[in-house]
Amino acid sequence: MTGTDLLTEEREVLLANRKTTKAAKGSGTIRKRSDGRWEARYSLGFDPRTGKQIQRSVYGATQKEVRQKLTGITAEIDEGSYVEPSSMKLKDWLDTWLSDYTGNIKPATYNAYEGHVRVHIKPYLGEIQLSRLTAHSIQKLYKLLQEERKLSPKTVSNVHGVLHRALDQAIKLGYLKKSPLAAVVVPRAEKPQIGILEDENMKAFLGQIRGDPYELVLFVTVFTGMRQGEVLGLTWDCVDFQHGQLLINKQHNRVCRDHTYRFSSLKNDRARVLTASEHVMDALRRQQALQARWAENAGELWDNSDNLVFTNELGGFIKNKTLYMHFKRIAAKLGQKDLRFHALRHTYAVNSLRAGDDIKTVQENLGHATAAFTLSTYAHATPGMKRESANRMDAYIERLQSGVPGSVADTVKG
Repeated sequence: MTGTDLLTEEREVLLANRKTTKAAKGSGTIRKRSDGRWEARYSLGFDPRTGKQIQRSVYGATQKEVRQKLTGITAEIDEGSYVEPSSMKLKDWLDTWLSDYTGNIKPATYNAYEGHVRVHIKPYLGEIQLSRLTAHSIQKLYKLLQEERKLSPKTVSNVHGVLHRALDQAIKLGYLKKSPLAAVVVPRAEKPQIGILEDENMKAFLGQIRGDPYELVLFVTVFTGMRQGEVLGLTWDCVDFQHGQLLINKQHNRVCRDHTYRFSSLKNDRARVLTASEHVMDALRRQQALQARWAENAGELWDNSDNLVFTNELGGFIKNKTLYMHFKRIAAKLGQKDLRFHALRHTYAVNSLRAGDDIKTVQENLGHATAAFTLSTYAHATPGMKRESANRMDAYIERLQSGVPGSVADTVKG
């Protein structure tokens, strides 16, 4: 073999090696583009269907930046941990997540998730590709929601929770390598002061609802502490007039995904039996008699096939929003337009504690998972409860020191 033949053979081997190296999975090249950016191209091997090389690119402002990106990507390819960036937009993934991955949550929870996605996330971040979502863009959203939309830190924290769940599922499915939320600072949500009806407001409230079309459902709510969905989902088979007890085992709410109303399980899936006051049982007897009159007047139009306690005059269910808006109008007349319907539940809890009920009884009546949660929720007490506590302590001190010479009590009296 001549020297020329050896050179030719060596050149062919070198070219073949270059071709193999360029095509190898995980290999890459760097170049400067005409727009001034640097581009690193890397190979993901070959498409088995077409035999063509699969190449992807990353970009950066400097050669060093793209070299670091390329090094990281090729290392992941070698380790088998590489996840190809998804071209799916965030809005499309959120729609998919809501549709396919939230089937095991309560209707009320789904409604909250859907509302945050539709109102607070998609209008601002929806057009961003899932793989290009950054911590900074999310942080800017949280700032905007607080400063421009005037949302509370608690609401922004809830938005963060929804985004967290959606992105975690995307990671599990391989659409996303890691979550940008790890570098996001979530606004600190301070525990809000719960709203209740103090005694004077409570008297005004009872006076305001007297003779109101929704008098009985509001009366039962404020003196049982049931959630709105629970009181609207109460059925006659769960009312025990003989023992004065109510079985609370379901709720009735609107479901956003199909825009229908239906029964669902309780918030924590724990049914409870509540021993109601005689006044509450009397209100339920009045409701039963009222329904009997409605059924007689409606004739064939009457339909209470769900056996609901609280219905309209034809036996149909009462919509959550209808009751809520009616309550808000009553609250406005009382000069408390910011009062939420849930304040009726809080009022019951506080009044139970003021009446001397132990925390375990209050917890079970409210259906809380633990007594610790009940304590945490109502530990703030009210000015009236604090004054009553001080008065009880005064009475206790006086009983202890009564007749003891030189006691504090005698000094004060002197």
